[in-house]
Amino acid sequence: MTDKTISSVVDLRQQLMLLQKEYEYEKELYREQMRQAGIPRRIRQGICWFPVGIGIHRYNSLNQLTLEVKRLQAEDVEHTFEYGRPVCFFQLAVDGTIRYFNFPAIISYVQDNRMVVILPGMQALSELTAGKEVGVQLYFNDTTYKLMFAALREVMEARGNRTAHLREVLLGKVPALSRELPPLRFPWLNAVQEKAVNRVRCTREVAIVHGPPGTGKTTTLVEAIYETLHQENQVLVCAQSNMAVDWIAEKLVDRGINVLRIGNPTRVNDKMLAFTYEHRFEAHPDYPELWNLRKTIRIMGGSMGKKDRDKKRCDHLEKLRTRATELELRIDAALFAEARVVASTLVGTANRVLERKRFTSLFIDEAAQAIEAACWVAISRADRVILAGDHCQLPPTVKCEEALRGGLGRTLLEKVVHSKPETVSLLTVQYRMHKDIMCFPSHWFYHGRLEAAPEVAYRGILDFDRAISWQDTAGFDFGERSVREGYGRLNTGEAELLIRYLKEYMQRIGEQRILDESIDFGVISPYRAQVQYLRNLMKKDVFFRPFRRLVTVHTVDGFQGQERDVVFISLVRANEAGQIGFLKDIRRMNVAITRARMKLLILGDASTLTRYPFYRELYRYIAQLGDEMAGVSQ
Repeated sequence: MTDKTISSVVDLRQQLMLLQKEYEYEKELYREQMRQAGIPRRIRQGICWFPVGIGIHRYNSLNQLTLEVKRLQAEDVEHTFEYGRPVCFFQLAVDGTIRYFNFPAIISYVQDNRMVVILPGMQALSELTAGKEVGVQLYFNDTTYKLMFAALREVMEARGNRTAHLREVLLGKVPALSRELPPLRFPWLNAVQEKAVNRVRCTREVAIVHGPPGTGKTTTLVEAIYETLHQENQVLVCAQSNMAVDWIAEKLVDRGINVLRIGNPTRVNDKMLAFTYEHRFEAHPDYPELWNLRKTIRIMGGSMGKKDRDKKRCDHLEKLRTRATELELRIDAALFAEARVVASTLVGTANRVLERKRFTSLFIDEAAQAIEAACWVAISRADRVILAGDHCQLPPTVKCEEALRGGLGRTLLEKVVHSKPETVSLLTVQYRMHKDIMCFPSHWFYHGRLEAAPEVAYRGILDFDRAISWQDTAGFDFGERSVREGYGRLNTGEAELLIRYLKEYMQRIGEQRILDESIDFGVISPYRAQVQYLRNLMKKDVFFRPFRRLVTVHTVDGFQGQERDVVFISLVRANEAGQIGFLKDIRRMNVAITRARMKLLILGDASTLTRYPFYRELYRYIAQLGDEMAGVSQ
């Protein structure tokens, strides 16, 4: 083992240790929640549905028993159930104690108040259907951790293969090589986007598309994938979350590319469902025969007692199973032969349908939100990797403070940006924001390199209106307060003021104009409690009823990747001690600010927030813009 190899392996060993800390912390957190939290509290935390209705059951294309579950009391609480996560069922006894069913289940599909879970077998189904007052809650998910642990160990132990080489390029001192190809022109892209696509075409090991807000990262990535498919038969496209995978996959489908989606789409519509593995499997001409074979096998297997297991019947059953396996392999081979892009979450690449499959190119979108170990699960299947994202926006979720301090939140994209700057293409022309909204994040996060496209630089909604303003709530004597576990902070006075200002601004625009032009609004707060309170205020106010589809109220994380014409932000924190909690992570504010196209209003207690350099400079910047505008109007 060379010194260069030692360096990269030490890095990976550190990641493994930090990931182990995160695993232990999350496991203990789950145990503590189960010990302390009753059912109502778990429901509020979004980890439990109770009671639930048991719906239809069927076998899916992978021959797994699935069951539909519906939330009967659809409380206005966001849940955290999502595809691939394990759940457990429970029953409430007469004396109020909780009895857990002794089998796990995996979420196969979830949308609003309905989910479909994979059960281990008919015995589990019988127990559930016999029970009364049944509930379901998230179970601690160690499967994802096991996959990431295995991936890190595999990469550390790799010798003399492509994975070992990529390890030394991405984490070590081996230079990233490229090949000489004549540059192509893409008149529909700007110059920096065109350069990024050509860099992806030429790279042998790694390229990075760094896309600040509104700069067309997805457009550039889709073009890079499209051009790669002129040289390669098939590529792998991944992201950390199902929603991010769906977003890039849908754009590829729009471009006319045949996409095979492994896993479950969260952006549920006919177009998305049409390119899932399960849907295409069931649509194959051979599937009806396979379905009948599986049904016959289940009936024969279930009805045969010991006395019935004579050689003739056993041989017949074995022939049926052999034929079923042949059909499964034939359908699977046909689906992968047709697909130009295979799309999956990073950890989803460990899915059994991708076993022993390898890809020349791997594209990872939103790579700045993925912890390094998750990336290696997918990278081990590829010969080269293209990372796309923005490490100046939302980071990966790391719950253990010790692991976070140790560097678990530092992504592979961020490491390569600093160690191999020659691989990075920074997109600099943004097509979303008014120039005044853009300038501050450009200065603070991107060395002032962003520029607004002419068509968006000065567009606005109202004449003589400031594109960005800060309403200092210090003079209103509002105060924050802590609320129940998992929800953080609440500032009711600031929330009520925001709703009042939003209503006034909408009235200034004109209600009919808003509807005619579909002007959309985003209300953002870093804290879930504030978001919930704001939603309740809007529901009670009849003024907002005609605009429900045009007004979105969500956390910063919920707005990642989105944009609105008008954005109002409630920062919540207001205290004499100057404590601002996780608002110190200014990447979160970068996301919040850059969601707005034409109008941004920030509500916050300046005396609390401006003790920190970022907020102090932002406040000064906005005040200076106000002074300049006042000078022009005089």
